[in-house]
Amino acid sequence: MAHWLALIPKSSSLVSTDAPGGSQQQAIGWWALQFTPRVTLCEDAVLLELAASERLFGGKAALRKRILKEAEPFDCAARAWAPTGMGALALARGGVRNGFAGPLQDLLDALPLRTMSRVAAERPLLARLGCRTLGEVRRLPRAGLSRRCAPEVLKALDQAYGEETECHLWLELPERFDARLELPGRTESVAALMQGARHLLTQMAGWLAARHAGIRHFTLHWHHDGQRARAAGPGGELTIHTAEATRDVEYLGRLLHERLNRTGLKAPVSDLVLCAPEPESLTAGNASLLLEASLQREPLHRLLERLSARLGPEHVRRPQLVADHRLEAMQIWHPATAFQPSTTATTGVPVLPQPSWILPEPLPLAVHQEKPVYGGVLELLTGPHRMEGGWWDQRELDGRVIGDLTRDYYVALSPQAGLLWIYRHRVVRQGDNWFLHGVFA
Repeated sequence: MAHWLALIPKSSSLVSTDAPGGSQQQAIGWWALQFTPRVTLCEDAVLLELAASERLFGGKAALRKRILKEAEPFDCAARAWAPTGMGALALARGGVRNGFAGPLQDLLDALPLRTMSRVAAERPLLARLGCRTLGEVRRLPRAGLSRRCAPEVLKALDQAYGEETECHLWLELPERFDARLELPGRTESVAALMQGARHLLTQMAGWLAARHAGIRHFTLHWHHDGQRARAAGPGGELTIHTAEATRDVEYLGRLLHERLNRTGLKAPVSDLVLCAPEPESLTAGNASLLLEASLQREPLHRLLERLSARLGPEHVRRPQLVADHRLEAMQIWHPATAFQPSTTATTGVPVLPQPSWILPEPLPLAVHQEKPVYGGVLELLTGPHRMEGGWWDQRELDGRVIGDLTRDYYVALSPQAGLLWIYRHRVVRQGDNWFLHGVFA
């Protein structure tokens, strides 16, 4: 026996101009494709034919229970299940959920005319004939009814009652997500813009769920109203990157909100476009029965992404070691969210002593009787440790210019500051002094 489920989304003031039937209906349809390939957008509803998928999800009742539970975020106005698709749609409109609770004919006969759109279109004529329910319409002579009403009326009734085969156009997923949303009015606040953006994110999550996929990056474009100032430009865009593939709407929404707060809006916005061109396969994680698994904190990569979105990527960085003998070039700082650790680069054990901390800029030292002074006269313990080279690498690193170095380093002992890492140039020039470069912990 066929098993149909009808979901009717609530009407929304947000209208997607690129999604036939409305963005909420389209989002539910894409989301429903993860349970069955037989999904269709019918009038104002989404119809699912579940018979072929029941065994994969533990039976008819288990599958239906899971779909209804996971559909709660979509806030459907009505839902019903029945042996026919048009019958399930009519029952949902009539407030009857279970089309298997009794004979389908008896359940449909009691429904008012408004529950079936093709019959409701002939309501004035049928009312004059004394018909108030679908059962009363079916009891009219078919020959006379076919002459007075459109032929679609009898066809719709036969399909709903299972007396004629239903023919639907099954929903297919596009290869990339690209949806446009026209806002109900011009908005100048980030909070109002996020309401529309979350609507698109929910739609994208349904598309990803149907593909069993996630995304590592997506782009939100916004278009300014036509009455904007010329300096504001036609609009703006933001691209959000994540460390791992995901389709978590709440998480992606938090990242987008943080970035939008930092970016701001230069003019009122009239519509949005959300693009996700490169979905990646996403396997569901295994659940755990251990208590500590439910108490896990936010993963580190998600924390770094949220901080980078809030503070800016230039303020959240992590180091990368580099195989270089010059202290200034032994590590490079990258934005934490863009950092990709290298699996091939290695840093050998340094031959020279290595201080725990180096100064951002070498500090010139005073000299007393040809000896460097820092918290007292320094005592040279080891050295010189000669460092020479780098003529091939003239570049700026973190605001400093590094390149050819010819230095003699020493480990020195300060009466007050402890062990220090100091140097002087190999070729001493006029006015050349000692420099403090690092401190041993």
